[in-house]
Amino acid sequence: MKLQLKRPLVVFDLETTGMNINKDRIVEISLLKVFPDGNEELRTYRVNPGIPIPAEVTEIHGITDADVKDKPQFKEIAGELNNYLKECDFGGFNSNKFDFPLMVEEFYRAGIEFDVEKRKFIDAQRIYHFKEPRNLKAAYRFYCEQELTNAHSAEADTLATWAVLKAQLEKYEDIPHDLDGLHRMSGQNNLADLAGRFIIANDGEILFNFGKHKGRKVKEILRAEPGYYKWMMDGDFSMQTKNVLTRVRLSMRNEE
Repeated sequence: MKLQLKRPLVVFDLETTGMNINKDRIVEISLLKVFPDGNEELRTYRVNPGIPIPAEVTEIHGITDADVKDKPQFKEIAGELNNYLKECDFGGFNSNKFDFPLMVEEFYRAGIEFDVEKRKFIDAQRIYHFKEPRNLKAAYRFYCEQELTNAHSAEADTLATWAVLKAQLEKYEDIPHDLDGLHRMSGQNNLADLAGRFIIANDGEILFNFGKHKGRKVKEILRAEPGYYKWMMDGDFSMQTKNVLTRVRLSMRNEE
């Protein structure tokens, strides 16, 4: 295996009730834990989302309300998953923008502040788009010379993503072969929150990355416009984004 690992890498995929990170829920999660010695361990969970699965979404992944009505809710397995994922880095396909933020949001709803500090995140889609812009099915065909069957099954997509990532490392000698380099290539290294609402400047300051204050220091805006904190806390932002904002605000009090 060409990928250089210092600790386990968890390649994962979610099937959900929709695409809204703040409102939708997980209905299936598949986790492929790859250890530094090359051993692999696969776990797949069906999850009762606690809300109806829209018919148009069921048409995509094939999971119905009946399929998950007797399954545990995420909060019932959150502790087990949190322990399983400790000291791990993460990989996926389009995971940096959707799967990982939504999973972290589910942990918050379950009362667990999932640790995202010092993790590495690699996104096979990002590497693929950098080299060969397409989707997972086309990536699997291109890199693995196989057709992806049972697409939109979390387990099939997870295994295909890992196969694509390994093939990318074999094919491209000019891309990083360590987690630090792939993390940077996946575009996650300067984000202060998973949704990308805040970024970390070279001097360590957290800046706004959206709206009228984009590029300005969060501390500067909170001092000038104290009501902006409440506006964001009441707004349709993820809990993890709000948590980052709150930590900045608390750090300001400690500086006073």
